[in-house]
Amino acid sequence: MDIKNIPFGTTDWAQVEPEKHKGITGFATWRTQQFGTIRVRMVEYSPGYLADHWCSKGHILLCLEGELHTELDDGRTFVLTAGMSYQVADNAEAHRSSTAIGAKLFIVD
Repeated sequence: MDIKNIPFGTTDWAQVEPEKHKGITGFATWRTQQFGTIRVRMVEYSPGYLADHWCSKGHILLCLEGELHTELDDGRTFVLTAGMSYQVADNAEAHRSSTAIGAKLFIVD
């Protein structure tokens, strides 16, 4: 990530218009801000959410609330709870998310 030409600013996430994205089950609500080539999101997964795709985009992800299950395409699985994060590079390891109880995430990609 190369952060350039972004002046200081603040974001009131409650004022960012939400977008709903369906999963195989459940849904994700994204609030997204774009800063040049950097996308910053506050994402909430409903209980029972399962992503409808394998993602190969790089992310830095912080779990704020709930519990997030991340499965890699090689079969490894990871569980994040509030205060835990993960990072993965673009095209490094395909991954998909799910949650039984719901999760709230802060994601930079």
